Amino acid sequence: MSKTVAIFGAGTGLGLSVARRFGREGYRVALVGRNVSSLDHLVAELGTDGVEAAAFPADLTRTAEVPALIEAITARYGSIDVVEYAPITTAPFVPAAELTPEVAQGFVNLYLLTPLEIVRQVLPTMVERGDGGILITQGASAVNPAPFMSGVGPAMAAARNYLHSLHGEVAGKGVYVGTLMVNAMILGSAGHRAMTAGELGVDMPQGVEIPTVDPVDLADLLWKLLSTRDRIEVLHPDVDYSSAL
Repeated sequence: MSKTVAIFGAGTGLGLSVARRFGREGYRVALVGRNVSSLDHLVAELGTDGVEAAAFPADLTRTAEVPALIEAITARYGSIDVVEYAPITTAPFVPAAELTPEVAQGFVNLYLLTPLEIVRQVLPTMVERGDGGILITQGASAVNPAPFMSGVGPAMAAARNYLHSLHGEVAGKGVYVGTLMVNAMILGSAGHRAMTAGELGVDMPQGVEIPTVDPVDLADLLWKLLSTRDRIEVLHPDVDYSSAL
């Protein structure tokens, strides 16, 4: 019986590459995102690759709507075997000295509360069958905070803490929890387009550039994390340039 991967925050960058990577392994794909036309395009593109996929439009900042979203996916596919959570916000970074609770709340919903609720919805079934995967992709500011690049980082850092604790609790029950910390801009992603257009509010010092990564390579890393289950976290590329900011 085919397994299902649910990709939350699916887009033309990492989401499409993960869908193709898991599709090659025989997975069906549930694509979750806000842009209906973009999702429909991805479904069609994956269909030409022979990957079965379906679109599930949703705003992932609306944590209260997660149970209905999970119910819709399971109604279509029967179960969710793997979660891949990697939404990208194009909201600009915020200096820590200027961060307000109101601004932080949106990041907390998207990067902490919604993935937590997704886990609450899918974990009991995964534990019951003794198998499952929860993969969370985050920005490296959760690990290497830098001046003037706050906002998303504190929310992601809280989620990272939660996921490391969860990993220790469920690994022995057949459920893998892993995190991929992306220390670069993902080519083809909304975040990369916003950065290129100067919309993220980052003024890089002379001689310092944020590197880019191919989403195909990240998809391979996520598959390796799930299939080998030999570590909880990968930082890629493993370079700390935050001290130069």
